[in-house]
Amino acid sequence: MTNKLTRLFSKKQKNLLNIFFTAGYPQLEDTTVILKALEDSKVDLVEIGIPFSDPLADGPTIQESSKKALENGMSIEKLFSQLEKFKNDNPDFDTPVLLMGYLNPVMQYGLDRFCERCAAVGVDGLIIPDLPMYSYQMGFQETFEKHNISNVFLVTPQTSEKRIKEIDANSTGFIYAVSSASTTGSKADFSAAADYLGRLRDMNLNTPVLTGFNIKNAQNFKDACNYVDGAIIGSEFIRQISASSDLNDTVREFVKSVKG
Repeated sequence: MTNKLTRLFSKKQKNLLNIFFTAGYPQLEDTTVILKALEDSKVDLVEIGIPFSDPLADGPTIQESSKKALENGMSIEKLFSQLEKFKNDNPDFDTPVLLMGYLNPVMQYGLDRFCERCAAVGVDGLIIPDLPMYSYQMGFQETFEKHNISNVFLVTPQTSEKRIKEIDANSTGFIYAVSSASTTGSKADFSAAADYLGRLRDMNLNTPVLTGFNIKNAQNFKDACNYVDGAIIGSEFIRQISASSDLNDTVREFVKSVKG
């Protein structure tokens, strides 16, 4: 499989910064404003959350952004329309984009139709936390591959080595290493994840590993990259844009504060 995500990993293997934000937040039409600002700030990849009424893995900050985005009128169809216009307006855009969402809305939209639309608007990968491995292997994998879309599985400190190796063998993007058993944006000390991330590093996996949950600042990012290939920042980024009077400045300053 070759897409912008796999090309990125072929060129850069360390210190990858992935920023997550919720589509349609703070305002409905801010999705592509933030996406362009992130590209201009030279993040390595971008993860856009599809708002959902019951986001099980997400903490209060992302839950609230999801709730507000739904109130703003965000939907899967609206997101695809935004991304389609963005792609047409920015033909040279080359930052990998992933969508993070839950299984129920994807299935309601229609799996093949959903993946076809993803490919058409420039989405390179999907993160569906509640997609079981068996379901992926039995039906989703063929559809994802047909549309050249990478799949990302999550692992936690409780995931067995056998399971991690199975995920490694079935991954076409990166492995999302949840740094703790908590939801996103918790106040857990990131340093507590060091042993777990060290174990992942020592497994010499074939798939790049990015860690998320509780990554908030430059020190967290640096610490994470000592163990794995990169890190994902979501809740803290959303807190920053929530209070922003100028999204372009806020995005630029936040990314600069993380990357240095």
